[in-house]
Amino acid sequence: MGSEPKLRALLIAGPTASGKTALALNLADRLGGAIINTDSMQVYRDLSIITARPNAEEMARAPHHLIGTVDAAENYSVARWLADAGEILHKIEAQGRFPIFVGGTGLYFRALTEGLSDIPPVPEAVRADLRDWAEGRPAEDIHARLKALDPETAATVRPTDPQRNLRALEVFMATGRSLRSFHAERRGAVLRPNEVLSIFLAPDRDLLRARIDARFDGMMAAGALEEVKALAARGLDPALPAMRAHGVPGIIRALHGDISMEEAIEKGKADTRAYSKRQHTWFRHQAPDFIWVKPEDAEEVVEAFFLEGAKTP
Repeated sequence: MGSEPKLRALLIAGPTASGKTALALNLADRLGGAIINTDSMQVYRDLSIITARPNAEEMARAPHHLIGTVDAAENYSVARWLADAGEILHKIEAQGRFPIFVGGTGLYFRALTEGLSDIPPVPEAVRADLRDWAEGRPAEDIHARLKALDPETAATVRPTDPQRNLRALEVFMATGRSLRSFHAERRGAVLRPNEVLSIFLAPDRDLLRARIDARFDGMMAAGALEEVKALAARGLDPALPAMRAHGVPGIIRALHGDISMEEAIEKGKADTRAYSKRQHTWFRHQAPDFIWVKPEDAEEVVEAFFLEGAKTP
């Protein structure tokens, strides 16, 4: 035990509405922790209600970072978040507090411990040509082309995943290099995997769907419509990340009279449920170091790790 690195941070991931905020606050109370937002939508200051950010009372219980700090007109990237999170991590440690990363954005968590690869941007012409070629083709054909050009990457991608196969093809056509070769050059990680305890909250699926629907209704009652109306009035590019937050596109369409508000609400709920399913899938396949726990057992699991692992911060 004595040769093991000191635990530097706790990572709490999970699908939307799984209880991450409540768990993080309880653990922050017990560990002297500070919370670092690891959710790509809660960084935007324009979207407090519809992204279910912690409320004022919750924010007062522990220091919070990277919540509501970015204007909706900005395209806040994984690279920017990683740089900001690294600076904040060191400040928290210097203050003698314990960092707790909380959110549902898998790419943020992966960057934290694996860093990022410097993949050059793909020219739009290359991307458009490949998308035109792929339209209407079975996923297996796309994978076969990737296998012929970049067998190293093709061996790591499921033939039934057209988006990942297309992404690898784009990189190869634009750079002449395997996507795997860029991944091998990852840099910028601010924590090592053996310096963190990583848990994924996995509620009962039926219960989670019900909580998602109830929470969306609660957000609407709390003023989400007015929040989205103010955002829409800014006339921002609809392709910006903040403009694509769950619930926002549908409500804007309803404000324009294209659909009813009831349809917009149902769309917001459905999109959130679908996203929750994708979060489960991503963490199961892309983040094997995360320990899956039921929300009601999470505090006990963390406590047992600290006590039995003898790695208290």
